[in-house]
Amino acid sequence: MVELSKKPKGVTVIEGFPGLGVVSTITTSFLLEHLETEQIGKHYFEEKEVAPIISIHNCQLIDPVSVHYSKKYNLVIIHSITSPLYIEWKAANFVLDICKELKAKELITLEGIAAPPTANKQVNNTYYFTKNKQIEKNLLNMKLSCLGEGSIIGVTAALLEKSDVPVTAFFADTFSNLPDSRAAAKIIELLDKYLGLQVDYEPLLQQAEQFEKAIKDIFKKAQQTQEVKEKKDLSYFG
Repeated sequence: MVELSKKPKGVTVIEGFPGLGVVSTITTSFLLEHLETEQIGKHYFEEKEVAPIISIHNCQLIDPVSVHYSKKYNLVIIHSITSPLYIEWKAANFVLDICKELKAKELITLEGIAAPPTANKQVNNTYYFTKNKQIEKNLLNMKLSCLGEGSIIGVTAALLEKSDVPVTAFFADTFSNLPDSRAAAKIIELLDKYLGLQVDYEPLLQQAEQFEKAIKDIFKKAQQTQEVKEKKDLSYFG
């Protein structure tokens, strides 16, 4: 169980473990920059599959997984630069433990999904999926589109399967495995309307591209660190 310095109740939780297009990480980074939040927790996955990596950006330490709280919106944001590859269930359990501890009323998970080959590459369509009928009714009233067909993998799939808290999954088309700021921008616009965050998303694409570069640099350095570790392991074992 993660130790939290504050334990607000009845919160909405947004989780941002990186997936396709790193959409969730770019999105949560943007929210943390544009909402008044405070960090109330952090976490390290001590697993042999996950290299111990921390990053530094703008002379500040970025924890592998951090938990932030916005009092104004009673919103908890879980921001991660740790890839959940091979630890998807543990990452999901970590999120669910926070939801249980804070008696969350809703869990929102964010994902990029591979756009169809015939899709217009200038348009990042957005979709939702939820098993909660009341939430679905609200989303339909907002004229949002349900993800009618597709496969969901990773942390989002685990959360949809295991969570006792109502889960809303938001998706955006992405056209590359590289960080996709346009997809993240569409998710942020959707979140703004859904939660009433009053985020100024008019200049969003330009700002999101800056986040994309920063996130890309963070992941590049993390990958380089992993490669150095693997070389050291090979050298050690002969």
